[in-house]
Amino acid sequence: MSKRPRGRRPPKKAGHTRTRRRERRRERAREPDLVDRVATALGEHPLSLLELVSGMLAVLEPPRHPFGPEPPADLVGLDDLVESFLAADLRETSALLAVLAAFSDDELFRRRAHHVIGTRADALPNWLADLGRTAVTSVHEVAHVLGDGENIVLGVLLPDGTAFTTVVYVDHNVGTLVKDAFVLPAPADEVLGTLSAIADDPDTEVRDLDPADARARITEAAEHAAITYPPFESETWPACRALVSWVTGMLPSGGRAHEFPEWTEAELADLTERFLRSPHGTGFDDPEHRDLLESLLWFGSGYGTADPLRWSPVNVEILLLDWVPRKIVADVPFLDLLPDLLRAFVRYCHAERGIRSVHTTDTLEVVDDLEPEYRRLIRSERRQGPEALLEAVGLLDPPDPEWGLDDLARAVGGRDVLDALSSDPLPDEPFDWTGVPEDVRPRVGEVLALVDSGCQVLFDGADAVEMRTACRRLLSRIAAADPVVFRRTSRSDISAGTVCWLVGRANDLVGGRGVLMVKDLAAHFGAPGGSFSQRGRVYLRALGLEPRPGAGPKLGSPDYLVSRRRADIVEARDTWRNWADDEFLT
Repeated sequence: MSKRPRGRRPPKKAGHTRTRRRERRRERAREPDLVDRVATALGEHPLSLLELVSGMLAVLEPPRHPFGPEPPADLVGLDDLVESFLAADLRETSALLAVLAAFSDDELFRRRAHHVIGTRADALPNWLADLGRTAVTSVHEVAHVLGDGENIVLGVLLPDGTAFTTVVYVDHNVGTLVKDAFVLPAPADEVLGTLSAIADDPDTEVRDLDPADARARITEAAEHAAITYPPFESETWPACRALVSWVTGMLPSGGRAHEFPEWTEAELADLTERFLRSPHGTGFDDPEHRDLLESLLWFGSGYGTADPLRWSPVNVEILLLDWVPRKIVADVPFLDLLPDLLRAFVRYCHAERGIRSVHTTDTLEVVDDLEPEYRRLIRSERRQGPEALLEAVGLLDPPDPEWGLDDLARAVGGRDVLDALSSDPLPDEPFDWTGVPEDVRPRVGEVLALVDSGCQVLFDGADAVEMRTACRRLLSRIAAADPVVFRRTSRSDISAGTVCWLVGRANDLVGGRGVLMVKDLAAHFGAPGGSFSQRGRVYLRALGLEPRPGAGPKLGSPDYLVSRRRADIVEARDTWRNWADDEFLT
C-alpha cells in the first residue's frame, strides 16, 4: 500500500501520530516567545496567565499511550524550564514561578519559588503576588433529567476581587470522567444564567452542590480521564487541567464522589417481569426476547449511571452502534430483534420514571435513525471482545476499507454523493429566505448579520467567502425546518457563533487542527466556548441530524463543505479505494 487516508483513522503504528503531535507541542512550549506571551498575559485578565501556565503544564506531560514508545530522553521537561525561570531575573519568569508555585503540591518548590520572587526588584500585580488567598465562592451543578452528565460550576474570587468561573463537564456515558472543562472571565451567576438559557429545557436543573462532594466528584472524574485511552480532548481540556485542579483543591475534602446503585439479580428479575406484564411488554415474553432484555439490563445496570431505567439519545446510540455489535456474540436474526424491544423498553422506562414525552420522542427518533446502521453493523465483519479493545487503542488495523468509506459517506450524505463529490469552491451566494416564516425573520436577520461579519473577520480569502455561503445555507435551512428555535428567548450572538462553529468544525477549520481555535471564535461572539456544542445539538436535530458521541458534527451534505475540505475527502476516498484494490490483489 502506497497511500493511506488522511484525517481519519487509517492503519498505522500505535501512538505514532499522537507522539509526533506532542513533540511539536513540547517544542512550542520552549519557544523563545514564551516571555513575550507572559508579558502580554500580564496586561490582560488574570485568566490569560493562569490558562497559559496550565496549558504549558499539559504540553509537558508525558505521552499517555499505554503501548506507545518512551518519549525521547533529550526532550525538555518541566524541571528544566523551572530551573531556567529561577535563574532568569525577569518580571515574566517571576510571574510564571508564582503560578507554578500555586499549582504545585511540592512544598519545597513553593518555598523556593516564593523566596526567589521575594529577592527580585520587579513587582507583580496584586492578584498574583497574593495568589494563595484565592477562594471558591459558590458551587453548583447543572444536570438534566436523562442523566448523561453534569456541569459542575465553581465561582472563584481572586485576591483583588476579580471573579471567574470554572466549568467541568462530567460525562457518565463514557465512564464518569471529565470530558471537557473550561474557565470563563465572568461571575458564576452570569455563567449559570447563560448555561440555563443555552439548555432551554425545563428538565435542566441548576442546584447547589456540597463543596466537599464537588471536590470528590471532580477529582475522581479527572483521574478516570487521565487513565482513559484514547483521551477525550477539546480546545480547552486537558489544557486547563492544572488550573481546574488548583481551583478544586481549594474545596474541603471528605466529600462523596459519584455514587450509583448496585442492582441485585432479584431486582433486575423484578424489573423484567414488571415490563413484560405491562402493556409495553406485550409480545415480548418469549425466550429470545428475554435473553435480549437481559443484555439491555446488563448494559443499563453496568454502565453509565448504572440505572437500567435511564435511556437517552446518547446512551441509545452507544448501545446500538458500539456496545451490542462489539460485546454480544450472537446470530444476526437474534440481534435483529433488538430495535423493536428497545423502543418498547424505552417507552416503559420513561413512563415509570415520569419523564416528559418530548424526551421519549427524541430517544425513539434516535433508535429509528440508527436502526439501518445497526443492522449493517451486525451483518458486517467486525472485531469483538479483546480484539475490539486493541483496535480502539490503535494496535490493530481496521478490518475493512469499507469502514473508512462509510465514515466519509456520513460526512457528505451517502455513498452516491461521495462517489460524485468534487472539490469545486462554493459560490458567493445570498441568503435564501424561502420557507422562513415572517415572525422569525427579524431574529434570523440579526443572527445572519453576525454570521456574515464573523466569517469576514475570522477567516481569510476564499475560506471567508465559502464559509459565509455555507453558514448562510445552514442558517436558512435550520430556520425553515424548525423556526421554533428562533422563537425562543436566546442570544443572537450565541446562535451566530454556533452556526459558525458547526460549519467550521465540519470543515476542520475550527478547533482541533483547524486554523481557528474555539476560544477565539467564542471571544469574537462574546459567548462561552462550551455553549456552541450544546446549542449545536438543537440545530442538528432541527435538520434531522444527531451528533455522534466523541466526534465533531457531521452535517451530512457537501452543501456546507468548503473546497479544501471536499478536496481532503476526495483524496481520502480515492486512497481508501486504492487500499481496497491493493488488498483484493494481494
